[in-house]
Amino acid sequence: MRLEKLLWLFPIALTLHNLEEAIWLPGWSKHAGLWELPVGPTEFRVAAVLLAILAYAVTYWSIRRGKEAVGTYVMAGFVFTMLLNVIYHAAAALGLREYAPGVVTAVLINTPVMGYLLWRVFQERWVTWPKALVAFIAVPLAILLLIPVLFWVGRSI
Repeated sequence: MRLEKLLWLFPIALTLHNLEEAIWLPGWSKHAGLWELPVGPTEFRVAAVLLAILAYAVTYWSIRRGKEAVGTYVMAGFVFTMLLNVIYHAAAALGLREYAPGVVTAVLINTPVMGYLLWRVFQERWVTWPKALVAFIAVPLAILLLIPVLFWVGRSI
């Protein structure tokens, strides 16, 4: 399958992951301790929707601009961020010895989808080193900084 079509698996997988979290994370966050600060249902769900919209927009930007474009590096960095997120979910589930919302989709969907997409973008030279390394550092940091803003938007609604 052409990479341009496969890339849409990224925002779809992210959306499925955010749906799992949107259902259970707000309640779980009340007793998760250091793993998650308490977050209200509306603020979390609005943030999750906005993050999903951002993923669709970045994917469109990447497909529209193609190989070695800024949007493609941003998308690759976002995909890498979702792989890092798998580690967080697995660690939370193991650390608390209970279900951590998002762990099922993180492990069963995000790990294979994001791993495959990163492999394909490198294989087809849509991204190259060292620019990808910059994206793999900058985008996760940007998303970490964006999350409190998205929660603030969710609280403001």
